[in-house]
Amino acid sequence: MLSVVGARPEFIQAARLSEAIRARHQEVLVHTGQHYDYEMSEVFFQQLGLPRPDYNLGVGSGSHGWQTGEIMARMETTLVETRPEWVIVRGDTNSTLAAALAAAKLHIPVAHVEAGLRSFNKAMPEETNRIATDHISDLLFCPTQTAMNNLEREGLGEKTRLVGDVMYEAILHSLSIAQEQSDVMARLSLEPKGYLLATVHRAENTEDPARLAGIVQALACLGEPVVFPVHPRTRAALKQHGLGLDGRVLDMPPVGYFDMLLLEQNARMVLTDSGGVQKEAYCLGTPCVTLREETEWVETVQAGWNTLVGAEPQAIRRAVTEFHPPDARPALYGDGHTSQHIVRALETYAP
Repeated sequence: MLSVVGARPEFIQAARLSEAIRARHQEVLVHTGQHYDYEMSEVFFQQLGLPRPDYNLGVGSGSHGWQTGEIMARMETTLVETRPEWVIVRGDTNSTLAAALAAAKLHIPVAHVEAGLRSFNKAMPEETNRIATDHISDLLFCPTQTAMNNLEREGLGEKTRLVGDVMYEAILHSLSIAQEQSDVMARLSLEPKGYLLATVHRAENTEDPARLAGIVQALACLGEPVVFPVHPRTRAALKQHGLGLDGRVLDMPPVGYFDMLLLEQNARMVLTDSGGVQKEAYCLGTPCVTLREETEWVETVQAGWNTLVGAEPQAIRRAVTEFHPPDARPALYGDGHTSQHIVRALETYAP
């Protein structure tokens, strides 16, 4: 089996699944290089125990079309050399789509982990990646019943499997380790529930100067300390548009997985445009304000723990002040054994 990773959420998703695969099968791990600096890549391999990649395609950053095409070309060479029985892709990145396309054109079966998510906003590049990957894959592993329902409406029900969420499984495995090993709260002089945590990286926010300016303005006016690990794309956009951060906003580089888990768990509230962070906040019991008009993780909104506000400063400030989730927090993401379910499905698949 050949597993593909390229960006932060994929590293997290791959760690537990890689362990389950290697207990019973041979795995080839390919890192596309979509995220390539230490904070966004290397630290996750170290902390999560993810095996060293057998291949690093070293693609790096670039436009969506260039990056997707470059990954696809380099992946094709790797697939011809290794000829795996399965190619496993995950999530909704350019690495996901490029690897799936390369495998499908070589008639190698594709399994898509975290399949069936839909924001129903095709202006998002991630939405295009999700839809195309689902339709060319041979097996679709869904984290939720909502994802299953989406795929059934698209005529893909026969190749779907409801397995739960691999990132939830990773949280269950990693939280106690993070609590033992991370000193991020002391290092940043933070008190539990005494700060807000913000992340911004989606193209819809970073490539739109008005939206990015609205978010920056809101962060400066919340009346609470804001911890803001700044994605490289976002830092470049801030510089390009001449936007500065207020002194109460702690501007810092991206952090490792263990630090991020503790920052999410101890924040009074999370403000984010990241699908993965929305889900992590829910699993950790932290209210989430999503800086978008829609989300692929609709269950978190329906459960009352996530609210969609977009990028308008007044709406963001109002949500930070007025949004209060209910006491109940239903289990949404499976039984914590998603990786085992996936391996068994791959073993028993009959086309």
